[in-house]
Amino acid sequence: MLKKIFNSKSKTITSAAIILGVASLVSRFLGILRDRILAGEFGAGSELDMYYTAFRFPDLVFNLLVLGALSAGFIPVFTSYMSNKDKAWELVNVVLNVMFFSLILISTLAIILAPWLVKLIAPGFNGEQLVTTTALTRIMFLSPILLGISGVFGSVLQSYKRFFIYSLAPILYNLGIIVGALFFTIKFGIFGLAWGVVFGAFMHMLVQTIAITFLGYHYKWSFSITHKGLLKILKMMVPRTLGLIITQINFLVVTIIGSTLAVGSIAIFNLANNIQSFPLGLFAISFAIAAFPTLSELANKKKQFIEAVSLAIRQILFLIVPASVLLIILRAQIVRIVLGSGRFDWEDTILTLETLSLFAFSLFAQGLILILARAFYAQHDSKTPFYTGLVSAFANIILAVMLVDQFGVSGLALAFSLSTILNFVLLSLILHYRLGSLDGQRITISTIKITTATFMLAIVAQAAKYPLEQISGTQTFMGVTAQALTAIIAGLATYFVVCYFLKSEELNIFISALKRKISRRPVIAEEIEETEKLT
Repeated sequence: MLKKIFNSKSKTITSAAIILGVASLVSRFLGILRDRILAGEFGAGSELDMYYTAFRFPDLVFNLLVLGALSAGFIPVFTSYMSNKDKAWELVNVVLNVMFFSLILISTLAIILAPWLVKLIAPGFNGEQLVTTTALTRIMFLSPILLGISGVFGSVLQSYKRFFIYSLAPILYNLGIIVGALFFTIKFGIFGLAWGVVFGAFMHMLVQTIAITFLGYHYKWSFSITHKGLLKILKMMVPRTLGLIITQINFLVVTIIGSTLAVGSIAIFNLANNIQSFPLGLFAISFAIAAFPTLSELANKKKQFIEAVSLAIRQILFLIVPASVLLIILRAQIVRIVLGSGRFDWEDTILTLETLSLFAFSLFAQGLILILARAFYAQHDSKTPFYTGLVSAFANIILAVMLVDQFGVSGLALAFSLSTILNFVLLSLILHYRLGSLDGQRITISTIKITTATFMLAIVAQAAKYPLEQISGTQTFMGVTAQALTAIIAGLATYFVVCYFLKSEELNIFISALKRKISRRPVIAEEIEETEKLT
């Protein structure tokens, strides 16, 4: 039974995305619970400013070394080795060992240099804040090592389309942080948050370590920096890592600017970003992760590759567009539900919901960038996303400096959204030029139907939230929750009904995949061809 669970394999992109989406839903709810606990315990004040600032450099190391290598290069290269298991496992061990020792070296160096690193990214902090943030940073530098191991194993699970266990890791990660916030802080104070991050990273690694053994993996010492597979990964890693460096510089600039604004600005930016990341992770990231192995397999089959990219684009739009509109309409209710407790007061709420709304209008671009970038990675091209990301990053920094005086912390979110839309436009134009087509007609027709249905959703959701305000009020958690749920249910019901009458292809694909997942019915070639056209 246990082996069957760990070895369950997804047959199609949509069914894999459903698994990832459901797990992401659980993980995101835990993330909301985590943020509610943090906001209630500490408020949008100096403690959370220190916590989020301390998180920045460990996150930077993880993104550059782990995501840089694995998100762009590992899956396409490993997929080409999968026909020979011995060579495939040898590649895994080489990558694992090289990454582990690289992370040990860099994390040790960063722990030593932590006081100077913190001063660099938080020039507005006073002496006590700098000391505390330095200590938090040193503790959290244990997490990239654990997440690096987990990242290698997770990429193997993705390549074998074992998405169920892979999707459990973020859930356990958030549970670890929650344990830290609820229990570790009792004994260690704010440092318990840092130990919670480390504990979450350990749980993230543990579940995927167990899962990969069911695929036949056994650890062996193998360390070779001249291994052909490793060199291919490193070749693709360089542009991707450079792109991530630019992205992290963006976040560092945001942290630097935020540290000079009103107390709590860094916390508000991060809390609003976490809320808007809920639908992004639930829908866009799920489809992008699910599609990547398939795109890698179809990289040399142009027609099928275009169809796979088109499917992922349309399904992401089908889910992310209504989600972003609901986020904007119900921004006040959502912020109060998620964060409105303890020391998180009404002024914090106003600043957070303003920042959230400026994040939310670019959700469609954030989601589509994920799949467009993976389309380039599947073709062993990580340079193009780097170049477009570089242009976007410079635009973000310039816009942030221009807008922050007028809009405060909300200006940082506005700059991020505008630069993200620019990145999306550049990527889509380049990919269209390279492939000759992105199935534009089907995408356009689908977008028109999605936009029409979303417009009706907005009208109904906006109308539905007001009557309950008169009945239940907005001063209690239950009253605000009832108001938001009523508007969401009424809006989504309207959206799906309108999509049904407009004969939305994406609705049919989603329902078919959902039925198959619930019934566990085998997917035959004809079904794949009819619904997703991937064979």
